[in-house]
Amino acid sequence: MTGDSLNVHLPDGAVREVPVGTTPLEIAQSISPRLAAVCVVARIAPLAASTGGDDGGATASDVAEGSDAAMYGAGQAGAERLVDLSTPLTEDVRLTLVTERDAEALKVVRHSAAHVMATAVLELFPETKLGHGPATDAGFFYDFYREKPFTPEDLAAIEAKMAEVIARDEKFVREARPREEALAEFDREGEFMKTHFVTRFTEPGEEVSFYRNGGFVDFCRGPHVPSTGRVKAVKVTTLAGAYWLGDEKNPQLQRIYGTAFFSQKDLDAHFARLEEAAKRDHRVLGKQLDLFSIQEVAGSGLIFWHPKGGIIRKVMEDWMREECLRRGYSLVYTPHVMRRELWKISGHEGFYAGNMYTPMELDDAEYRLKPMNCPGHILIYKNSPKSYRDLPVRLAELGNVYRYERSGTMHGLLRVRGFTQDDAHIFCTPEQIEDEVVACIDFAESVLTTFGFAEFKVELSTWDENDRAHYAGSDENWKLAVNGLRRALDRKGIAYRTIPGEAAFYGPKIDVKLVDVLGRLWQLSTVQFDFNLPARFELEYVGEDGGRHQPVMVHRALFGSVERFFGVLIEHYAGAFPLWLAPVQVGLVPIAERHHEYARQVQAKLEAAGLRVELDVRNEKMNGKIRDFANQKTPYVLVMGDKEAELQSVSVRTRGKGDQGSVTLDDFVARANGLLASRSTEL
Repeated sequence: MTGDSLNVHLPDGAVREVPVGTTPLEIAQSISPRLAAVCVVARIAPLAASTGGDDGGATASDVAEGSDAAMYGAGQAGAERLVDLSTPLTEDVRLTLVTERDAEALKVVRHSAAHVMATAVLELFPETKLGHGPATDAGFFYDFYREKPFTPEDLAAIEAKMAEVIARDEKFVREARPREEALAEFDREGEFMKTHFVTRFTEPGEEVSFYRNGGFVDFCRGPHVPSTGRVKAVKVTTLAGAYWLGDEKNPQLQRIYGTAFFSQKDLDAHFARLEEAAKRDHRVLGKQLDLFSIQEVAGSGLIFWHPKGGIIRKVMEDWMREECLRRGYSLVYTPHVMRRELWKISGHEGFYAGNMYTPMELDDAEYRLKPMNCPGHILIYKNSPKSYRDLPVRLAELGNVYRYERSGTMHGLLRVRGFTQDDAHIFCTPEQIEDEVVACIDFAESVLTTFGFAEFKVELSTWDENDRAHYAGSDENWKLAVNGLRRALDRKGIAYRTIPGEAAFYGPKIDVKLVDVLGRLWQLSTVQFDFNLPARFELEYVGEDGGRHQPVMVHRALFGSVERFFGVLIEHYAGAFPLWLAPVQVGLVPIAERHHEYARQVQAKLEAAGLRVELDVRNEKMNGKIRDFANQKTPYVLVMGDKEAELQSVSVRTRGKGDQGSVTLDDFVARANGLLASRSTEL
């Protein structure tokens, strides 16, 4: 690089020398006008940062969607980041042009769509005060304060006005203002939320980032698409209430949700997926299939498993326990309540109290319902001396835990107050930790593939070095723990995303998110490194040198919770479970009363073969019985009349395939047993 030029390193290895101040858009245009037309933003990293590995800073891909920090927080100096295409380059960089095909681009267009919506709202309702408007997994939202509630007619008008703003093709232009000037202006205009954001996310004396499109200006870090015209397909969806800063004592805001895509085709496909998701809603199917219920008289967020749901739960748990034993775990059981003193030692009393139920005062001490199983497993480990020859010690429990959730946050089986965690804790030497983490990841992969999930994504949650108050342990231990998890993931060859600030208070974690049949991500399996609890509880083992050493600890839950995993299974399969999981695997329909005896013989033979069978001998028509089994999504319905009784056969109806003709009973049993043995998802 000379004084008036710089070097731009492109992903294909090419290096371009360009004048200082050249923008990513100009580079894209020099490569191909077609490329420039589909570019949305650019990802840049100074050469020193891009070759030095992870510096712990929040990068563009690390910041959680929908967070205020993503919108307003200051960028990390020297870190990889997303920038506008119009950003002048001032130093040697690695440059990646982000196009409409990239996942990051979708978040950017949705954030820009939020600005378009805010523009429309202020043009229609100028008295409105602005909150924040982030992108989310499903689209975007914007919070507004306005004394008069928005109506459905208002939402339609806002969407129409958004179309006008998009048609105007106004450029998104970044501006910088002195912090004090911005605060004074927001104070004059009564923009109390913007005043809060500027105060929280900027420092005295620094310049504040704003984005302008037309006459609309918003405090925002960016980046954005080049102009409002790039927001090609957008839809306002719903209206909800949200208290300012999540506090019921603060003013109630009106939150307008929407979504945006780069094409109308993608937008239409999104709403088709939403329609399909509604059909798969586990709360609806749970009632329809009589799997579970939530009884308000007993309390919100507490699950009642009905007989059919209970059968599926048993199958799930039996598989998990058998796998644990096969993989060298020991099964344990711990109490539901324990003394408050235990939670003080573990650190939960200080770091996790907001998620725990209040203490119960009994005759000898205060007790708390357990939110986690780990302290109980630690006490079992500590109950007897351990040698290095005993390690690793792997303790597993399907244990009931209880966590306080606000009433408005609970959602069927997916967010509850009482649940069963398939918890395990591995106590091992520092030299064993990497192998144990790899084995946990292998186990997690086995869970997902066995239950029919072909795809998953992995995240590594690390700590925030600037927020020490929320984390226990030394800086050195945290770095060792994070590096240990990284090495385990690298050994597996698994691509992963780093999420700073999302670690548990006692250590970093690996989260495995499954992808369901609709492409939705679900957080279930987690593997966590813990060096804090062994120290807090003064755990020891006698090493090969005869000295006393402190073990390290791995927490892992693979279902996450039985309830949440079951809810995801319901939605993934739309209630049509594979044969090995179905609560009723075979429905029997005798055509007439004279066929009941043969049907009972068939039932006995199927049950002896290990199949779950339901015989319908009601005085109803055959087609009605078949329809009832179909509505319950029963995998197989066997119909029996004179011919079947004479030939010792059954007429088979397969879910989703209809009438498959007659086969001998022995052949059907052999076929069903083959599917059960393989845990096939096909019939």
